[in-house]
Amino acid sequence: MNPSYLTEEAISAFITAAFAEDIGPGDYSSLSSIPKGKTGQAKLLIKDNGILAGVEMAERIFKTFDPELEVELLTQDGDEVKYGTIGLIVKGSSASILSSERLVLNCMQRMSGIATLTHRLTEKIIHTKARLMDTRKTTPNFRLMEKWAVHIGGGVNHRFALYDMVMLKDNHVDFAGGIRQAIERTKAYLEANQLDLKIEIETRNLDEVKQVLEVGGVDQIMLDNMDYATMREAVSMIGERYKTEASGGITEETLVPVAECGVDFISMGALTHSVKSLDISLKAF
Repeated sequence: MNPSYLTEEAISAFITAAFAEDIGPGDYSSLSSIPKGKTGQAKLLIKDNGILAGVEMAERIFKTFDPELEVELLTQDGDEVKYGTIGLIVKGSSASILSSERLVLNCMQRMSGIATLTHRLTEKIIHTKARLMDTRKTTPNFRLMEKWAVHIGGGVNHRFALYDMVMLKDNHVDFAGGIRQAIERTKAYLEANQLDLKIEIETRNLDEVKQVLEVGGVDQIMLDNMDYATMREAVSMIGERYKTEASGGITEETLVPVAECGVDFISMGALTHSVKSLDISLKAF
């Protein structure tokens, strides 16, 4: 099942904006050089090993640009692929194939890179209860695709945006005047505006964890930039009262020991902001 943010409206709006950016008034390279009515076919060639993502999106892109294009899917999102794998075959107007090629590749290359990294890191902590989670550190106007790729790779999507969950970070707490003030004002605001949103609050040390436990009224506690010993103690203090999330500068090298501290979730901005794209191309044949 696809995540709730993958609505028809959101996907269509993305494709429309992306084509407007890339094609504008016309793909003059294809319009000028390809004979009118010329048809052909091309294959999506995978030139890397990894987890494929964006297959469903690729079909949507081709069909949006030209409904008469025929797309034969030879793979699915989440498939493990190797160098030489053929992901799909597209047939129809040669000009249409060329005009939509770059958007398909841009989406699939980056999405597959994210899915591959997410899958690899998820496998490292499979022996723990911790689940790997993304952040809002995404590329502007490409968040939909990047979070979708995390989902395909086996990760958990954190809040999609500022409007679907309350996250009280350190700056919110400091500007509000403290943990109690931040939580109580937030709960009052949500009630007054009839908003049913989960609340997560960031803590930086054991004293702040203790303050949150005294106030209550949250759904999840973030343990930010804590060393392993402090994190284990915080998890013990919290118990089963609230879900816990480890965050702050977590790398592939520190991921496993963090997971072994007993947290429920580990958020990593690197899943979307520091990823290497998979090498994929479209070749006529």
